[in-house]
Amino acid sequence: MAAITSPHAHEGDAHLHAHDDDHHELGFWQKYIFSTDHKVIGIQYGLTGLAFLFFGFCLMLVMRWQLANPGQAVPMIGGALQSIFGTAAFAASETGAPGMLTADGYNAFGAMHGTIMVFFGIVPIAFAAFGNFVVPLQIGAPDMTFPKINMASYWCFFISCIFMLISFFVPGGAAKSGWTSYPPLAGIADSAFLTFWNGQTLWLTGMVFNITASLLGSVNFIATIIQLRAPGMTWMRLPFFVWAQFVTAFLLLLAFPPLEAAGIFQLMDRVAGTSFFMPTGLVVNGNVAPWAGGGSPLLWQHLFWFLAHPEVYVLILPGIGMVAEVIANNTRKPIYGYKAMVGAIFVLAFLSFVVWAHHMYMTGMGAAVAAFFQTTTIMISIPSVILLTALMITLWGGSIRFTVPMLFAAAFLPMFGIGGLTGIPLAFNATDLYLHDTYYVIAHFHYVVAPGTIFAIFAGIYYWYPKATGRQLNELLGQIHFFASLIFINVLFMPMFLQGMAGMHRRWYDGGAQYEQLSKAVVLGHTGLEWNTVISTAAYLLCLAQVPFIFNFFWSMKFGKKIGRNPWDSTTVEWDAPSPPGHGNFDKPISVHRGPYEYSVPGADADFTPQTDPPANSKAPDQDANTNSQSVEKQH
Repeated sequence: MAAITSPHAHEGDAHLHAHDDDHHELGFWQKYIFSTDHKVIGIQYGLTGLAFLFFGFCLMLVMRWQLANPGQAVPMIGGALQSIFGTAAFAASETGAPGMLTADGYNAFGAMHGTIMVFFGIVPIAFAAFGNFVVPLQIGAPDMTFPKINMASYWCFFISCIFMLISFFVPGGAAKSGWTSYPPLAGIADSAFLTFWNGQTLWLTGMVFNITASLLGSVNFIATIIQLRAPGMTWMRLPFFVWAQFVTAFLLLLAFPPLEAAGIFQLMDRVAGTSFFMPTGLVVNGNVAPWAGGGSPLLWQHLFWFLAHPEVYVLILPGIGMVAEVIANNTRKPIYGYKAMVGAIFVLAFLSFVVWAHHMYMTGMGAAVAAFFQTTTIMISIPSVILLTALMITLWGGSIRFTVPMLFAAAFLPMFGIGGLTGIPLAFNATDLYLHDTYYVIAHFHYVVAPGTIFAIFAGIYYWYPKATGRQLNELLGQIHFFASLIFINVLFMPMFLQGMAGMHRRWYDGGAQYEQLSKAVVLGHTGLEWNTVISTAAYLLCLAQVPFIFNFFWSMKFGKKIGRNPWDSTTVEWDAPSPPGHGNFDKPISVHRGPYEYSVPGADADFTPQTDPPANSKAPDQDANTNSQSVEKQH
C-alpha cells in the first residue's frame, strides 16, 4: 500500500475517509504476512505478543516449581525440558530423576521471564496491537500515515523475537544477568562462549531490534494522530484511548534511544573489546580482566532506568485508555473529568523522565540527589490518583452493565490502586534500602502489570474482539476466565509482600531454604518458605484459568455469535466501520460532530449518540467536546 497523504483534520476531504472499492486484490503473502494494512499488523502484533506472554508465563511456572520444591525434578516434563534446554539449565535431581532447574537455569529463566513479559508481551499487545488496530479507526483514518514503516516495525519486532528464542539453545543457554542486564556481570557472562552466539549477546541484539521496532511504531502513531484525523475530530474530541496512545508514543520516542545506544555500547563491550561499562582492574576468577578503558557500570544503570521507568507508563497508559473506553460504554455516561485526565497523562509523562534514579538508591547517591528523586517519585503519584479517581467517580450513578469487558475494567481499578500504593514505601531511600531486591518489589511491580495492565488488556480484547472478527466471545467462558483469574492472581502475588518484608530475596533459586531467618518468620500462620507452596499452587491454577480464554478466543473466530457494527451501543467512531473493517476501514464518508462520550443525553431518542451523528438541526453549530458531558455529570 502506498504511503497515505492527508490534509489537516479540519481540511480533510470526505472522500479520503470513504471506502475505496477500486483496489486490486492482494495475494495471501501480501495481504496477511507482509501486510501494510494497520488492522492486519495490529493482529500480527497481538497474536505474537499473546504467544510470548504465554511463553513467559510458562517460564515462571517452572521457576515456581523450583521455589516450592527445591532439589526436585519438574514432574512429567522435566526430562523433556532437560533435553530441550540442556544440562546447563536442568540437571539430575536429588532423587536422580532428570529435569531439576539448576541455579544457572533459574537465573536464565528469571532474566528471560522479565524481558519477555515486558518487552515481548505486554508492550507489543497494549501499545502496538491495540494501537495499530484501534487508533486509526477511532480517529476516522483509512490507515496509518506510513504503512510500509508500520510493516517494518512489526518485522523488526519479529526478528527480535527470533533472537530471543535462539538464545535458549546456544552454548551456555539464555542470558542470565537479569532483565536489567547490569554490567559488569552482563559483560563477563558466558565468558567461555565470548562469540556472537551466546545468550547474553543475542539478548542485546534482540533488544536492539525490539527498540527499533518501537521507535518506528511511535513515529507512525504520532504522525497518524496529528495528520489523519477525520473532519471535525478536534483534539478535545479524541477518545481517551487515542490520547493515551499519543502520549505513550512520545514516551517511547524520547526514552528508548538512550537504551538502544546503551545496548549497542554493551554489545561492543562483549564482542569488540571496548570499555563503555566495564571498569579497569576487574578481577574475574582470580585473574585481571582485559578491560582497561575505565568504563562505568553505573552509566548503564542510568541509561537503562531512564527508559525503564517511563516504560512502566508505556505499560500502564494504554491500559488506562482501554479501561476508560470500557467504563464509559458500560456505565452509559461520560467519563468524569475528561480534560483533567488528559492533562494528568501529560504531567505523568513529563514526571516519568525525572524519577529514574529511585531504582538506584543502593548505588550510594548523596542525600541531596536522593531527596530530589524521592520528591519527584511522590509527585508522580498525583496524576496517577487523578486518573484512578476520575474513573472511579465515573462509576457513581452509572447504569452499569456487567459485561465481561466491564468486569476486567472494574477489577483493574483496585488492582492498579494496590500496585500504586505499595510503591510509595519504595520511593524513600530509607525503606527502599531494606526492601530493595526483595519479593516486596516483585509483588508491587506485578500488581501494576499483572492484575493491572494485563486485566486492562483482557478488557480490551473482549471489547474490540467483535470489531476485529465480526463475532462475539462467549459470555459464560469470559466470566469463568475473569473470576478464576481474579482469585488466583491475588493469591499468587499478595503473599509476596509478606515474604519481602520477611527479607526473602528475589534471586534465591532455592526459595530461601538456606536463609534461617525466613524459615522462622511466621506470617498469617505460614513461614516465609511455606508461602512458596501457596504461591506456586496459585500460579498453576492461574494457568488453568487461562484455558477458557484460549479456547474462547479461537473457537469464537468461527462459531461465535455474529454481530453488527455496534454491538455495545458505543459512541466512538470505530463502531461506524463494518465488523470486521474492510480496505480503507469505512464504507461511508466520516465526519465528527461531538465529543467521544455522549451517553444518556437528556432528550435524546437513545442513551448513546455516536460522534458521527449530525446535530438535530443541521444548521446548528456542532457541540463542543464535553459540553453535554458536563450536563450529564450534573444530572447524575
